Amino acid sequence: MIDTFVQRPTRPMEWVADAVRALAALSVVVVGIGWGFVEIAVLMLALAAVLVPRFLGVRAGFDVMVGVTVLVAAWSSVFELYTRVDGWDIVVHVALNGVLAALAVIVAQLVGFLPSHGHRAGLIVATVAVGLATGVLWEIGEWWGHNIVDDAIYVGYDDTLGDLVSGGAGALVAGLALPFLTARSRLRTADRPLGDAASTTRHPGASVSG
Repeated sequence: MIDTFVQRPTRPMEWVADAVRALAALSVVVVGIGWGFVEIAVLMLALAAVLVPRFLGVRAGFDVMVGVTVLVAAWSSVFELYTRVDGWDIVVHVALNGVLAALAVIVAQLVGFLPSHGHRAGLIVATVAVGLATGVLWEIGEWWGHNIVDDAIYVGYDDTLGDLVSGGAGALVAGLALPFLTARSRLRTADRPLGDAASTTRHPGASVSG
């Protein structure tokens, strides 16, 4: 993964993805100057999240999607858009839970916990399950923030259920799109992209040329 992380961008979308990461790093500096501890923590988490696709070498379009979604979610928290704009939290939950669930499934595939090929229905179910679990952790975080950090953080029964349902819906969309999102991985193992390594796996007894 380190070799993948330090690869130089070669395509326009890869440069865009790295520009989004640079923007995330700059955002941490900006909130450090103009806001407080909570906002700094939110943007630090966002920065960590946008680095993950670089390590995984996911396709550049998905990389950009993750970065933009995470940054929008983080800055929406800083500017309190979740309470100021009706329905905005639903939109963000759909998008953010979807991309995070897809990333989690990709990690599970890389470590061998989930299959990389086939099992389409099972992978969709796994993605939805991860999305719902992520939504639960998000709601626990909001509850903790409301009671421990700042009671201005909005929590409520209807809000929690709505967030969980929208997050699950986003994860379902991500599960359906998983074959597209996981294509063209740049992850390098033994100096080969992961996809190439997988495609050259041979059955016992097969001849090896070269």
